[in-house]
Amino acid sequence: MKVAIMFGSPSDTPVMEKAAQVLRELAVFYSAHILSAHRTPELLHKTVKELEDNGTEVIIAGAGLAAHLPGVIASLTTIPVIGVPINAGSLGGMDALLSMVQMPRPIPVAVVGVDNGANAAHLACEILALKYSDLRERLRAFRAAVKAEGEKNGEKVAL
Repeated sequence: MKVAIMFGSPSDTPVMEKAAQVLRELAVFYSAHILSAHRTPELLHKTVKELEDNGTEVIIAGAGLAAHLPGVIASLTTIPVIGVPINAGSLGGMDALLSMVQMPRPIPVAVVGVDNGANAAHLACEILALKYSDLRERLRAFRAAVKAEGEKNGEKVAL
């Protein structure tokens, strides 16, 4: 099981760290890369090829503003790409969200909510769980714990 986390700027680290945290909690191997579709295109192409060669199965790509990184990555590989729109400007991340969800066919990018690196990792794990039964069981256990916590929090409280 291999996931790559890619993002265009060091300023995106807090959002993408949430993805890394989920992957660590669910014992999924990942690598992380700061690469820009605009500033380092040759290195991006080389890195995507290396990820394909080393068996990476899902790529999580975060970007803000015009948010080309996930789409460019998706154009270079058939590895599933999950985009994380990042709030990096005056439009609250909506520019990045729309850039990702409006990919032309046949180059899709799955997209989660603005700044939701954690959900991107959960989706990556669900994709991987189709192939890896041990991860599927860890996901089931995680969801059962989330449900139990929700039921506990749903109890009547005195305010």
